[in-house]
Amino acid sequence: MEADRGKVRLRPPRNALDKRVVGWWRLQGTLFWISPVLVLVLLGLLIPPARFWLLTPAAVFAVLGLVWVLAMPVWWFKVHRWEVTETAVYARSGFFWQEWRVAPMSRIQTVDTLRGPLQQMFELATVTVTTASARGAVKIRGLDHELAASLAEQLTETTQATPGDAT
Repeated sequence: MEADRGKVRLRPPRNALDKRVVGWWRLQGTLFWISPVLVLVLLGLLIPPARFWLLTPAAVFAVLGLVWVLAMPVWWFKVHRWEVTETAVYARSGFFWQEWRVAPMSRIQTVDTLRGPLQQMFELATVTVTTASARGAVKIRGLDHELAASLAEQLTETTQATPGDAT
């Protein structure tokens, strides 16, 4: 937050995700879109009378999936940002509906890291900052796995030293 003539305004978080996140998102998208395409193609080959009615949607899904896989991860990379300051954890995510989340250090209850199989392939991790908020945890997806571990350690130490209502 920056002070501007006595007013406090929210500014975008400064840090971008690791560039490998684009590849991770593309692989996730490919796995998501390829399933219906393969099922429709297989059924179209096995059921000749319905071939047109099965292969046409397969082609549509393939084109939509290709556009999604090429465009969305690049867009998300431009939108997703994160930052940790002495007072809070900031995260911005989304596509059409962009969400900015702020977790004050005094409200942080737990800090976790997650590395699923695909994230491990790309040497990435997710840091989850849990607070008492009804909106749920603040998640920073797509960090370098070593940075994520270091960040989790730093946040744990900082929250232990920060007085507040979550300790």
